[in-house]
Amino acid sequence: MAIPERVRSLDVLRGVVIVLMVIDHVRYFFSIARFDPTDPTQTTAALFFTRWVTHFCAPVFMLLAGAGAWLSLGRGRTRGEMSRFLLTRGLWLILLEVTVARFGWQFNLDYGFTSALVFWALGWSMIALAAMVWLPVPWIAALSLLMILGHNLFDGVEAGTWGSLGWLWTVLHQPGFLALGPNAGVFMLYSLVPWIGVMGVGYAFGGLVQLPAERRDRTFLLLGGALTLAFLVLRLGNWYGDPSPWTTQAAWWRTALSYLNTTKYPASLLFLLMTLGPAIAALPALERARGRLADALLTFGRVPLFFWLLHVPLIHLVALGFSLLHYGEVIPWLYRNPPTPRPDDYGYGLGVVYAVTIAVVIGLYPVCRWFAGVKRRRNDSWLSYL
Repeated sequence: MAIPERVRSLDVLRGVVIVLMVIDHVRYFFSIARFDPTDPTQTTAALFFTRWVTHFCAPVFMLLAGAGAWLSLGRGRTRGEMSRFLLTRGLWLILLEVTVARFGWQFNLDYGFTSALVFWALGWSMIALAAMVWLPVPWIAALSLLMILGHNLFDGVEAGTWGSLGWLWTVLHQPGFLALGPNAGVFMLYSLVPWIGVMGVGYAFGGLVQLPAERRDRTFLLLGGALTLAFLVLRLGNWYGDPSPWTTQAAWWRTALSYLNTTKYPASLLFLLMTLGPAIAALPALERARGRLADALLTFGRVPLFFWLLHVPLIHLVALGFSLLHYGEVIPWLYRNPPTPRPDDYGYGLGVVYAVTIAVVIGLYPVCRWFAGVKRRRNDSWLSYL
């Protein structure tokens, strides 16, 4: 079945989570909070939801990356070509993680300490998908769902029980610090399971996008609603799917926050149901969205990697400027490795966080619109890597 060159709802959804991503990254550099904003015992509702809403970013990026691989088959790419592209793009993302992305976060070239973040997980998930695409789609879906549904069975397994292979468990399932020497190491924040499964499910999900519009919208609403309902039911009884059960708090609204506070590292089953369900259910509405805001989100959604590579160093530069104005110098926390503690008086309220977010998004729109136009007009193979 023929499909459009681009699927509008997928690009708009990607644009939405790009803006949410900016909120999270500005919060990291600017927030005055010295505690986990999702901790229901300490947080405020505003801080909690400022962080919670950004949980949608990684799952949606992973799902849509898988769906994009499926849709590329309908644009003339053979399975072999797609497999090679996924392999090379995955390696490219891993390289970007330890070079450009790392520099954007830390503003230094001292590799004594580094982190494996979302590009790491995206890259390895693409490499895994490059192998899986040779399997029948039902097998890919089954293997991917097995990872997503079953990985919480192993939450009690510690990396230390693996002996000399403990590093492998940290890479796959249990986030932690891997020492690479007396003064060197890498913090594995994005363990690969279940992210590989999410991308694999996204690949199978791509087939639903090819359904006729009315049937597709109905399918998205039913599927998204079913996933959301599964989250609500499983979470209500603390039966399965997250290592951290919700608990009754001193106030009803804090209890509600505890209910929503699912585990991201590694992404639990309930975390994925909580985020992917509403995102999928929103696709029919996003397909019909029109106007300047929708068009801007569409533009961002068509150049996600390009936007990412620009926005983190830009936010970091703005943070340096704020530091110079506040202290008359750049505080070491913004560039030293290993990271030093922030000054006690460093940080700003949510008003500043959201103001900087808006400024960054507006500031990057013209260049993203230009680059989206370049990608639309030209078919150079290198453009698919940005």
